[in-house]
Amino acid sequence: MKYPKEYLDEIKNRLKVSTVVSKSVSLKKRGKEFVGLSPFKNEKTPSFTVNDEKEFYHCFATSEHGNIFDFVMKTQNLKFGEAVKYLAQLAGMQPYMFSKKDEEREKKWNEYKSIFSNYVEFYHNELLKNENYSIARDYLKNRSLSKDEVKKFKIGYIEKNPNFFEKLKKNYSEQTLVETGLFYFDEKKKIYVERFRGRLIFPINNISGQPIALGGRIIENLDYLAKYINSPETNFFKKGSNLYNLDLARKLSNKIDHIYLVEGYMDVVGLSKNGIDNVVANLGTSLTDKQILTLNQFFDDIIICFDGDESGYKAAVRAAENSIKELKPEKQISFLFLPDKEDPDSYVNENGKDNFIDFTKQSKLSIHQFIFSHYKKQTKNNPSSMAIFEKKLRSVANTIKDNFIKKYVLEYFLEKITELTPHSNQNNKRFYTKKTKSLESTKKYFQASRSLTGVELKEFSLLYLVINKLDLLQANIHLIENIKLFTELNKKIFEMIVEKLKSGSQITIQDLKLDTQLIEKINKFAPIKHILKNQSDDDQKIIELLEDISRDLINYDLDFRIQELESKFSLDMSESTFNELKELKKKQNLN
Repeated sequence: MKYPKEYLDEIKNRLKVSTVVSKSVSLKKRGKEFVGLSPFKNEKTPSFTVNDEKEFYHCFATSEHGNIFDFVMKTQNLKFGEAVKYLAQLAGMQPYMFSKKDEEREKKWNEYKSIFSNYVEFYHNELLKNENYSIARDYLKNRSLSKDEVKKFKIGYIEKNPNFFEKLKKNYSEQTLVETGLFYFDEKKKIYVERFRGRLIFPINNISGQPIALGGRIIENLDYLAKYINSPETNFFKKGSNLYNLDLARKLSNKIDHIYLVEGYMDVVGLSKNGIDNVVANLGTSLTDKQILTLNQFFDDIIICFDGDESGYKAAVRAAENSIKELKPEKQISFLFLPDKEDPDSYVNENGKDNFIDFTKQSKLSIHQFIFSHYKKQTKNNPSSMAIFEKKLRSVANTIKDNFIKKYVLEYFLEKITELTPHSNQNNKRFYTKKTKSLESTKKYFQASRSLTGVELKEFSLLYLVINKLDLLQANIHLIENIKLFTELNKKIFEMIVEKLKSGSQITIQDLKLDTQLIEKINKFAPIKHILKNQSDDDQKIIELLEDISRDLINYDLDFRIQELESKFSLDMSESTFNELKELKKKQNLN
């Protein structure tokens, strides 16, 4: 009995050769290949290589060569059928039993596959060639998508009154067509209706590149219709087990170690159009364990980048709590938050590939940092709130399946809590002698600093950081060019420094020609100088500090604007003022 070719191909597509081989051979990356000691001979110098791109292993010492099935058969002394069962289990697939049920399923799968291929091909060609589809082509042009992207992703368009069901009915039963999820029966009109009529369609392929479902987007502003819909779940399509564009993105895993996980089809297409192809979308559902495990088969770092709005942030929180369970020592999960009201598609179209990659490097947060930061925002400075905070973090850490990662994530959480509550650990610290200022100089310092407002001190910290890290911030000018200051003098100085940094010329502190008394004042009162003293060589830490300052200044601005609007609302009681106030308070909660 022969296994179906598609079943064996699916196993090979889901498993890298290095993933299988590394179960029994210690491998090291060397260029495009992996090397290790031969499993077929005792040796001290590695002669065994694995090439994931070409899907084979080769032993120069013994001339053994083959694919994953050959490797398992030879190293575990298994027959072919036993090797297939072992690898299918490793790939998370159901075993193929050659029963009547399996044969029937295989027949249905071939029909399902054929219907989807015909359907996708037909409407893709219609979009490219049918003159009546100009409305869809104009929409794509307005979204800056060319014929190249339409062809690459096999995008199609279905008119409002299609009749493709009648054509397919000649070759397939009505029941089989309905089981694909492409059609449903309208009980009132007693006709079969195409689910995606009036929509652009994005084929969702399985890992082998065969269409198994669709995503659909309306191109008109119709409030009574959902903007996006997906195929319903079928025997051959489960939303939580699939990812849009994985069939293309996985092929890059031999060259790139990270993958972007975004929310929508257009985000994938937009990033790809700008040269970022290592991207998948999670089909608009909550992120599942299965999706994380699938991505971990191919990539070491999953960067979750959802829309920069409230719903995107909430989706990120759910994704973080769910996916941290699958964290492993050799894998990373990170989060990237775009500016408010931006999505990956809009951001990369406006700013370009290089800026998006730089923004990723500077702004991504590891999953445990994000979870800590999220729950810290909800915490008040009282024992009850801190107890709930710690309890929640312990609960999150305990969901992690890998014991080593669980240990270190929990330690990270507890250390960060200790930084927030330093007095609770005083009894555990040894006594030490500390140099203190004289009483008189301390009094003078206190009186001088008391005349400064909180926002002035925050601005001094920003200026201190910029002045002392000119090269770093010139290379990352996008992080500071939109920061707003409020004290008139500080504002003028900051704007002047930013303009000089934007010129691109190398700048020293002398070139800024700042008033020496002002520099002394900044150096004396900037609270951040005590933190920076121990972090001055850590660029990543400095950028994190900069982001904290920026967030605080945004919050100050929001507080000020909210106070103004509350005063205005008490006078005019207008709906527009109330709605504006509501939006600002939403932003305040997110920050």
